[in-house]
Amino acid sequence: MSLESQHRVTDRNPSDRRTASDEAVQSRDDPQRAIGAVWTFPQALRVWIRRKAPLEIRQSHFVFLHDIFAAITAFFLAHAIIGWGDTDGQLKLPGATDALAVVLMSALVFALMRLYCRLWQYTSIEDISAILKATAIQTGLIGMTGAALPHIVAIPLSALFVNALMLSAFLIGPRFLARLRQGRKRGNRGPAVYDQIPILIVGAGDSTELFLRALESHPNSIYRAVGIVDEMGAYLRGSIHGVEILGRIDEIGAAVEGLDRKGERPHKLVVTEDGLSPAAMRELLDAAAANGMSLSRSPRATELTNGVDDKADVKPVAIEDLLGRPQTLLDRASMAKMIKGARVLVTGAGGTIGSELVRQISDLEPSHLSLMDNSELHLYEIDMELSQRHPGLNRSKEMGDVRDRQRVRDVMVRRRPTVVFHAAAMKYVPMVEDNPAEGVLTNVRGTQNVADASVEFGVEVMVLISTDKAVNPTSVMGVTKRIAESYCQSLDLRSADMERTTRFVTVRFGNVLGSTGSVVPLFQRQLAAGGPLTVTDPNVTRYFMTVSEAVSLVLRASAAGRQRLDHAGRIFVLEMGEPVRIRDLANQMIRLAGLVPERDIKVVFTGLRPGEKLFEEPLHASEEMVPTAVNGLLLASPRIPDRNELLEQIDDLISAAEARAIERIHNLLPKLVPEYRRSLGTAPQLIATAESVSAESALKRESTDSSTPIAYSSPIRDAG
Repeated sequence: MSLESQHRVTDRNPSDRRTASDEAVQSRDDPQRAIGAVWTFPQALRVWIRRKAPLEIRQSHFVFLHDIFAAITAFFLAHAIIGWGDTDGQLKLPGATDALAVVLMSALVFALMRLYCRLWQYTSIEDISAILKATAIQTGLIGMTGAALPHIVAIPLSALFVNALMLSAFLIGPRFLARLRQGRKRGNRGPAVYDQIPILIVGAGDSTELFLRALESHPNSIYRAVGIVDEMGAYLRGSIHGVEILGRIDEIGAAVEGLDRKGERPHKLVVTEDGLSPAAMRELLDAAAANGMSLSRSPRATELTNGVDDKADVKPVAIEDLLGRPQTLLDRASMAKMIKGARVLVTGAGGTIGSELVRQISDLEPSHLSLMDNSELHLYEIDMELSQRHPGLNRSKEMGDVRDRQRVRDVMVRRRPTVVFHAAAMKYVPMVEDNPAEGVLTNVRGTQNVADASVEFGVEVMVLISTDKAVNPTSVMGVTKRIAESYCQSLDLRSADMERTTRFVTVRFGNVLGSTGSVVPLFQRQLAAGGPLTVTDPNVTRYFMTVSEAVSLVLRASAAGRQRLDHAGRIFVLEMGEPVRIRDLANQMIRLAGLVPERDIKVVFTGLRPGEKLFEEPLHASEEMVPTAVNGLLLASPRIPDRNELLEQIDDLISAAEARAIERIHNLLPKLVPEYRRSLGTAPQLIATAESVSAESALKRESTDSSTPIAYSSPIRDAG
């Protein structure tokens, strides 16, 4: 059993978590035992009050009374100190009227500042600041009352300063002692140092301070910070909460060696900073692997407060942290302007893209949201999620297939959408390759049905979700999506020429991390089964983007395309960043699991399947790339065929698909998309032969220089 597992078992044992507070509660029937054996007098008094007093009396009442008593004591002592040297030799103390006025003013200030709501054992700088503000206000009120009504409150001006100092000491002192005692108590009942897992922390900012504070305060933490590295480590030599800053991030190896000599070699590298780039995260992953550590992430700064429930647990780094990009700042005002108050229809609402569209659209307050999908389960799941996310949202569930023209028209007639997002499609390349007729009927006819109905029923804008596989397609899936693009382009140009209301916006992007059928969930399942991880080709690359960022850019492109007539017939292309070599992705996921590629988990090359490409292209060579005012969005101007010829060829293609004439479908597709080149895949034997030449040297380079950032190979177009 691992050390972490042992601690989880231990943490569940109630006998191991017996605390002073438990003993005090059990001692309610014996106040003398509580006073003598467990707590100090104020704490024992609180236990006795809970037993003897009505249930309405709680700790906040006790704190409030303590603060009032501190205020009146400070007021009397201030009088005594200032008035001690009077000429008559008599000590003059304030009268009953003075005392009553101070009690009332203090009660008012402390109640408004809510000092009684703050737990003493978790006193923070914020709490001390609140106390100082309350003291200043209370002292100011007393001084102004004494100046305006000297017959009610008589206090020398010199005594006000003494009153403020003493009241601050009386209020802060007990709270500070309670905080110290709480820390000592927790430290005494935590796990032994030799049982804790040593960790090396990356980052020396506010997030690190919060994490270390949570680490100290959590009673059963199994982690112990033994050092910190940071980008500015050379200039920040010092410590945070007693944990030494050992150097820069590029000095992790030296820091680990130094800790190893002290017998404190870290087992985990924990990232506490939120702003590290994916490239930096990949370097950290390599550095962790090179020094025998796993890479983890602390809770986000927003998850850590100064409260009771802070958890110092660490979690694995997500693959999105390595492949994602800095989030693009988007103009949400233009997106909200398009969606707020609109009637919206989303086809394929239960899929990966469709469901994220539903989530983000629902946040923008549409007047009605129609969810259409042909999967009962997926439609049920997204509707249930929406009922919890926005229970008051007016919505409808529409079971139906976009291939059914009459069903699409029926939904349009009843729901009257003003904005349509068409995400329904067959997207899994091998599946469409095996079922080309179904791919044509869904991706071509389905898009045609939705687009025609949008024009017929006066939809303001229809958005087609496309793919980079439509560029120089080698698969039936890719070529059918390119035909769908062409059809929507022709309608958009026609609408612009005839000044019709319906606009068509096409948005093209690459793979979405974690989507159904994508490589990341496949690798996760293969890792859970103990491997091997299957990759089609050593040099295959893909573009990746998080689903949240992709959908946000789709919404932004939709707003931009709707507003600009000069965008008619063009296609929005999302900037996908750098392509990722799938072989590198497999190795990264193995390392994230704390394992070593090829030693613990093998990577096996299976050969490209029919329809698959060695690399994807967001733009065709003949497409003019035009930047837009929106960061992360480009415009492409693809070839647009003659509309009449396009309609005639699409009708022929759909007729062949309805007849399940597979050979005829394959003959018609190149006529519609001349750049289509059908791929039959590559044999695994050829891949194995080619790989055997370079596998050994490549693995040696990875093992000897694993701290080097991953270099993605530039794709070379496969002549086959």
